[in-house]
Amino acid sequence: MNAANGAQWGAAGGPQVYDAHTLPVDDNVNPYVFSVELDGRWFLQKGKMIAYYGRIDFHGIGHGPLDRVIQASFHSPLHAADWVVAEGRGRMLLSDRAFEVNSYDLTEGNLTVRSGNLLAFTPSLALKQSIVPGFVTLIGTGKFVAASNGPVVFAEPPIRVDPQALVGWADCPTPNHHYDHGYLRGVLGGLRGLTGFGGTSGEEHQFEFVGAGTVLLQSSEQLMAERAVGRPPEEEGVPQHGGPARGSDSGTPRLPGQLGDLQRRFGL
Repeated sequence: MNAANGAQWGAAGGPQVYDAHTLPVDDNVNPYVFSVELDGRWFLQKGKMIAYYGRIDFHGIGHGPLDRVIQASFHSPLHAADWVVAEGRGRMLLSDRAFEVNSYDLTEGNLTVRSGNLLAFTPSLALKQSIVPGFVTLIGTGKFVAASNGPVVFAEPPIRVDPQALVGWADCPTPNHHYDHGYLRGVLGGLRGLTGFGGTSGEEHQFEFVGAGTVLLQSSEQLMAERAVGRPPEEEGVPQHGGPARGSDSGTPRLPGQLGDLQRRFGL
């Protein structure tokens, strides 16, 4: 079997092969896969676990026997259908369509992050629904895993950020919308007003952060492509592929903040 370029190689010259004992403990296997040492419970976004070793059960939010844990740690009804509780002992591999994945430690703090970028977190953190549509806030002390389109850049306020590059913010006041009216009144803005072509860019509209804290930016202005979590891809040979995606034009009402919602994508 030929390995693709960029594969990890062992001392014998072959590909690095892992088992339940050699996988990293709460660390990256590579930039795109994170290994969780599970001995108890983690909250996990659906569709982000690609494999696991051990004895692990998965319970839906509001549908399993873990009401006490969920009551203490999960406070976002709009996102409840997108999450499960992983319970047991073993190693879980988390990934998100080959985007960069990293873990972060939060110590008596609060961090607001795009709901689609958050992969998993420990029950010692409490997840709450942010007042900014499409974002959720983690409060307390614990570990979480998040994905980004490219490496994450950390910046201090005061700063203005392209909404499409924004991953989240920690220990900061909620940002304000800032519109560059001079740019909007210029040639490009006039052409868009006459023709209707073109959307708002980071040069016209930004999120403005002030005060103390940290802003997390992905090194790309392109948001991660979205699809309904856990849905089989539209590919031949994939069982049960096809069917309308959750949140598509199927007559089901869309709620602000749900994955795939335009407000979630642009933070409006």
